[in-house]
Amino acid sequence: MMGFENQGSDEAQLYASREELESLVLDDDDDNNNSGNGNGSGSNPLFRSNGGANGDDSQYHHHPLSPSFAEISTTEDDDPLLSSPSGYKNPTSFNSFLEPPSYADAVFRSFDGDRGKQINGDGVVSSSSPSSSSDYLKISVTDPQKEQDLNNSLVPGGNSFVTYLITTWTNLPEFNGTEFSVRRRFKDVVTLSDRLSESYRGYFIPLRPDKSVVESQVMQKQEFVEQRRIGLEKYLRKLAAHPVIRRSEELRAFLQVQGKLPLLKTTDVASRMIDGAVKLPKQLFGESVVSAAVDPDEVVQPAKGGRDLLRMFKELRQSVTNDWGGTKPPVVEEDKEFLEKRKKLQDFEQELTNVSQQAESLVKAQQDMGETLGQLGLAFVKLTKFESEEAKFNSQKVRAADMKNVATSAVKASRLYRELNAQTVRHLDKLHEYLGVMLTVNNAYSDRSNALLTVQTLLSELSNLSFRIEKLEAAASKVFGGDRSRVKKIEELKETMRVTDEAKNRAVREYERIKENNKMELERLDKERHDDFFSMLKGFVVNQAGYAEKMATVWATVANETSGYAKSS
Repeated sequence: MMGFENQGSDEAQLYASREELESLVLDDDDDNNNSGNGNGSGSNPLFRSNGGANGDDSQYHHHPLSPSFAEISTTEDDDPLLSSPSGYKNPTSFNSFLEPPSYADAVFRSFDGDRGKQINGDGVVSSSSPSSSSDYLKISVTDPQKEQDLNNSLVPGGNSFVTYLITTWTNLPEFNGTEFSVRRRFKDVVTLSDRLSESYRGYFIPLRPDKSVVESQVMQKQEFVEQRRIGLEKYLRKLAAHPVIRRSEELRAFLQVQGKLPLLKTTDVASRMIDGAVKLPKQLFGESVVSAAVDPDEVVQPAKGGRDLLRMFKELRQSVTNDWGGTKPPVVEEDKEFLEKRKKLQDFEQELTNVSQQAESLVKAQQDMGETLGQLGLAFVKLTKFESEEAKFNSQKVRAADMKNVATSAVKASRLYRELNAQTVRHLDKLHEYLGVMLTVNNAYSDRSNALLTVQTLLSELSNLSFRIEKLEAAASKVFGGDRSRVKKIEELKETMRVTDEAKNRAVREYERIKENNKMELERLDKERHDDFFSMLKGFVVNQAGYAEKMATVWATVANETSGYAKSS
């Protein structure tokens, strides 16, 4: 949304007049002292090919707060409190208006000086090297390769897909080894995501990347594959950062088991719907009413999966009754603390959306300011050239030199604004990230609501069965010697009630488990949100102040150089 796709053409326009500017040099004495800081383009991660083993290039993805021109890095020898902060490396070409360094080639330092830390694919600050005394799980996604689907293709070469090399480094005891690699396709990631959603209901499970069918048709194939690689890497790193998911058997199998992903096809929605459709007639018209009872093993999963269409219809009816019926459901959500937190998080999400939109506006404004100052500098360069060529008196030459100083300062300020914008994106990106977190929170709440609905439905079913049994027993008692058909029906209903009661007990336990998972995740979210927002605000404020001071120095210098005009007037 706030991307800088046209930046290359803008810079070409800004520094286009090469022949006109050959004799012009910008003085940049105050930055020359930093030219030997060793942050040249040779060590710039932006020059690495995609698919490096470390996968650090995953941070260069596009979203509403992500520009495409700079990488943020911090160095251990840079202390903004002890020395003048260096906003950018000063290559020799910076002294010439003809060949300014590309903004994409610059490695910018941060004024907040996160020593020995780097930004990983999730935008999370992490240590540059894992500590041997702490658990770690690092994942990179590289080397996309096109392969043919020989099993499902009627025509040779008709179906193809892309696989990615997923490399893992870990010291977790759940894994067999410390470094291993597998190849997976996007379909495997979908299976993993669905299986995690089934097994870890109530947890704030990170969302997998979308299938993006439309984007795959619109974008260039190579660009689409690279964007998907970045998205998959970010997703897997988020899973690896989750304190529970990182130790799951599902994730271990995905990352370590060679060959075809060894996960059950329980998440195939199409297969579920087919099985449910086959099962439905037997449930409705079977010889025994027991066949219509809910399987106790199935109630730990939401009905919308499709395995039991009859159960899905019953829960839909219960949901309508809860919303529109005049009677109170047999059980309701009574955790007042949870209800209060849910309401606060809903309000937080709304405020977060507003702040994120304003952050986008700030990024756009800083971008525009940087570009405008650059264009102003070019305009003064052209004016300086004109004055120099037409100068006949010393006063005209002096005026031309002063205009050159103004041009120099405008270009310096333009560069500083772009550096500041990169730092602003780096820190305020946390807002965008938490919008995604709120989606996972809502999914966990849906797990809780679905589990409660299952309990309500089974309780209503038990009440209905009990009423039917009482009615049949009353009718059978009026017949001398008993009514055998009614007695048989009563026995079947009692068996159905026993199975349903067992299912209800399982559903209650599942609901309580999800509630406990919600509670733990909310506590984790509160702590992480405090830490993340403190770090975000600190970094944002420190960089705004640091770059403002540096820009003030630039303009103070040119003001001092042109102070003679004020004295003469």
